[in-house]
Amino acid sequence: VFWVRVSISQFGGVDAILATIATLGFVTVVAIFFGFTGWLGCYLTPDPKRRLALTIPAAWVLMEWLRGWILTGFPWLALGYSQIDSPLAGYAPILGVYGISWILISNVGWILAIYHNHSYAIITYRAAFGILLALLLWGSGWILRQVEWTSPIGDPFVVSMIQPSIPQASKWESGRLLPILKAQRRLSETAPGNLIIWPETAVPSLYHHVEKWLNVLARELALRDAKLLLGVPVLDPDGKRYYNGAVLVGSQPFTAYYKRHLVPFGEYLPLKVWLDSLLKFLKIPMSSFTAGVPESPDMRIGEHTVGISICYEDAFGAEIRQALPDAAYLINLSNDGWFGDSLAPHQHLEIARMRALEVGRPLLRATNSGISAFIGANGQLQHTSKLFVETVLSGSVQPMTGVTPFVFWGDNAILILICLILSLEVVKPKDQTHPN
Repeated sequence: VFWVRVSISQFGGVDAILATIATLGFVTVVAIFFGFTGWLGCYLTPDPKRRLALTIPAAWVLMEWLRGWILTGFPWLALGYSQIDSPLAGYAPILGVYGISWILISNVGWILAIYHNHSYAIITYRAAFGILLALLLWGSGWILRQVEWTSPIGDPFVVSMIQPSIPQASKWESGRLLPILKAQRRLSETAPGNLIIWPETAVPSLYHHVEKWLNVLARELALRDAKLLLGVPVLDPDGKRYYNGAVLVGSQPFTAYYKRHLVPFGEYLPLKVWLDSLLKFLKIPMSSFTAGVPESPDMRIGEHTVGISICYEDAFGAEIRQALPDAAYLINLSNDGWFGDSLAPHQHLEIARMRALEVGRPLLRATNSGISAFIGANGQLQHTSKLFVETVLSGSVQPMTGVTPFVFWGDNAILILICLILSLEVVKPKDQTHPN
């Protein structure tokens, strides 16, 4: 996650050395969760083999889940995301990404436990059972990968996503608003489809300042039966709060989704009374957003209900599933331009793919500078854009209906399982001593 330094230094106006120190501090804080995993495993289970096979995998996943919750959460790069293209991805619609994490780390733990003390030549019945169980889990994952948990509803339709590739460094500069609007309008006028999507904060201005201009474009698109959905900051009618919004332009009544899970220090400042001077120091534009109300993140667009999320929100599987089962497909508006040419856009795309697979819905990912993508209900990439290239990404979307087991029980199933494992270790007598 060293890309955090890019946003702090290049776009936050912070000296490169200080930005590096801040990033290392962030990494150190996140590392505490992994350190606690090791401590908890050793504390609960003196037997090293049992610790590797049972306690550490359960503790690891518990810490991943807590990392995605404490202080609003940072669930980025849970171990299970690494398996989006492996047979273990078949478990995503059942147990979610944390379930895959548990299966993967358990497999590693079993292998280490089998060959503990370097007993490479000794294959006991327990070792054979562990190997057989691992093969069974991977084989079952491959079989589950072939299962279609959801089914098509209605006819497919064409969508175009506008990737304007506006440089983040100049996006909010004075005089840039009209050229940015014109560039996206130019791309939209020739874009095919029934729905045109602009990315997160595609309009670097409050919505009411450009509403008339956007309504004209929406009426023109309506003549060819196309609707316009875009990301734009929206000022509350009382003039006291503004939101990171996704607005369906020209809709009556006014239809918008407001981002509910804001990014700390980027979109709002925790403990603002004490840390307000830090926010001024970072010089990040539009960094005092108000969170939207915690209700279902769905929106009616044409014939279908759509699950909406903005940028970082798609890292929270428990929140994405709240739009189900009503949503026929998902839309995520993002702007990874904050992180430059780093690993972040690729990691974010991997995370979005897992969300689509967990809930069995296609996901449309519209970004400012890439990677925009059409993601199928099976988590597979259908169409993608290149980074930092102005693009109109068009493709067909098949709405889906039905629910996966993960939509039904969310993370509860895997959390109950790992808590049961850890509770058994808690009540187990600890008077055993082991030289290793």
